[in-house]
Amino acid sequence: MNKQPAIKLCGITKSFGSVVANHNIDLTVQRGEILALLGENGSGKTTLMNILAGIYQPESGEIYIDGQRVSIHSPEDANRLGIGMIHQHFKLVDIHTAADNIILGNEPKGLFLQKSRFDKVRELSERFGLSIDPMKKIYNMSVSEKQTVEILKVLYRGANILILDEPTAVLTVQEIRRLFDILRRMRDEGCAVVIITHKLDEVMEISDRVTVLRKGESVETVDTASCDIRKLTELMVGRPVELSIDRPERTHSGTLLEIHHLTVESEEGVRMLDDVNMTLKKGEILGVAGVAGSGQRELCETIAGLMPIKEGAILFNKKNIENMTARQIFKAGISMSFIPEDRLGMGLAASMGIVDNMLLKTYLDSPGPFVQKKEARLLAETITKKLRISTSGMNAPVSRMSGGNVQKVLLGREIESRPQVLITAYPVRGLDINTSYTIYDALNAQKQAGTGVLFVCEDLDVMLELCDRIMVLCHGKVTGIVNAADTTKEELGLLMTNAQRKGDSPNAE
Repeated sequence: MNKQPAIKLCGITKSFGSVVANHNIDLTVQRGEILALLGENGSGKTTLMNILAGIYQPESGEIYIDGQRVSIHSPEDANRLGIGMIHQHFKLVDIHTAADNIILGNEPKGLFLQKSRFDKVRELSERFGLSIDPMKKIYNMSVSEKQTVEILKVLYRGANILILDEPTAVLTVQEIRRLFDILRRMRDEGCAVVIITHKLDEVMEISDRVTVLRKGESVETVDTASCDIRKLTELMVGRPVELSIDRPERTHSGTLLEIHHLTVESEEGVRMLDDVNMTLKKGEILGVAGVAGSGQRELCETIAGLMPIKEGAILFNKKNIENMTARQIFKAGISMSFIPEDRLGMGLAASMGIVDNMLLKTYLDSPGPFVQKKEARLLAETITKKLRISTSGMNAPVSRMSGGNVQKVLLGREIESRPQVLITAYPVRGLDINTSYTIYDALNAQKQAGTGVLFVCEDLDVMLELCDRIMVLCHGKVTGIVNAADTTKEELGLLMTNAQRKGDSPNAE
């Protein structure tokens, strides 16, 4: 039996211009183990794994697979070496079946697809304990089913080294447990598994060892059983970090936002929100939980004036803002900030720098023909310092920044505008633990100032600690609104799948 490590990286260095993403990194992964790769935003985790997957090539260093030195110049090279990477955003063709997505690019020769492909996929899924219907179309699948298809794609190509980048970001508690069962099964089959994640409780649950990167360098590799979350955090950040999320008492009275019988349909006539009723109180953080695609995005965009309403009403301080555009809401004197899920598509202009992105909300109100940038530059400098944004310059396009730093720019701009209502869609997705806690503190500061915060998040642990109430959506319907202090992850998971318990309150106040 080959006793060599499945993966051995020696002295890997990779730069992007003047930014050194990886510097002289060593990494070893054994067969039959799950290694967690941790680090703050910009620490080089994804870059390092993209090198292994053939997406990037290093300037220096050596790669060994099962003891043999190899050169990986493309994803095809990685596939031939048994390396498969599952990216955070799935790469599937919606109109095709699971089986066709799995064999895509690896079809047997011939003019026609063979019917036996369904049986081959079924046999592979049964071997690894993966439950999937090979004939089911991708557009009819849940997020966890799509992830299963991605895993089967790499297994079908013979991958025995599996890399997963933030695999639990959009899964329910029950789906995460199912995924972890799959990963353990693969580990027991002799696969080497690398998981990139920011969720330290999941690291402790699923990994055998942990490698921590900091500022592009490898800090330490530890056995998971011999460390705890506090030690891992200190290794990531380089200093002790307080890991508690405050939930200050709500001290303001009154209701800011009321939604009555809200129904929203897509352009194709599909009902995205169905008879939604809710309130957002002054000085309250209201969490919105649900499986991805349950209506969270549509709820946020409708309140912000970006989607039309089919039925119902939205009242801000008793004033109906139904079907008002974002600009009309602003002109009406309503201070509302929206942090969308699509940072570069909706929140920021990718080709602009930080300073110009600060101007996007106010440039139309500038007196005279010229845009005044002095205040915008001061705001950009303040946000950059406060949130520790890494950038090559205030005027460098934000598209060149890491995903985490892009989020910080958008978050900083919206929070600094001191809104009455703050709508946040996944505000800490992709952020490291240190910056995440900075954001939680900022949201609590908004709460204490009387702002009503609508907080969409996939991390139920965070919701339970941070929010005052949690509203759960399933297929566009409200399945429950509960007090965060009186519920559990398991109960939220049941509501997310519409398995509401008898006697649960649909609207806790």
